[in-house]
Amino acid sequence: MKDEGSRLIVNPEIVLEIAFDSIQKSERYDSGFAFRFPRIKYIRSDKTINDIDTLAKVNQIYQRQVHSVDK
Repeated sequence: MKDEGSRLIVNPEIVLEIAFDSIQKSERYDSGFAFRFPRIKYIRSDKTINDIDTLAKVNQIYQRQVHSVDK
């Protein structure tokens, strides 16, 4: 674990399933995205860090939501 003041860097060991209302672009985070109203749904003990979604998946979800709003 590494404490950087405004953020805490941890080793990825536990997989969480997160629910959220939407994804928005954000310059505040290194990923470039922020979840709106995130909440932990489950601790996924059946998954490993090799099973987690990637930033590419987050971007796909973001693109689908942006295009659905445009219609």
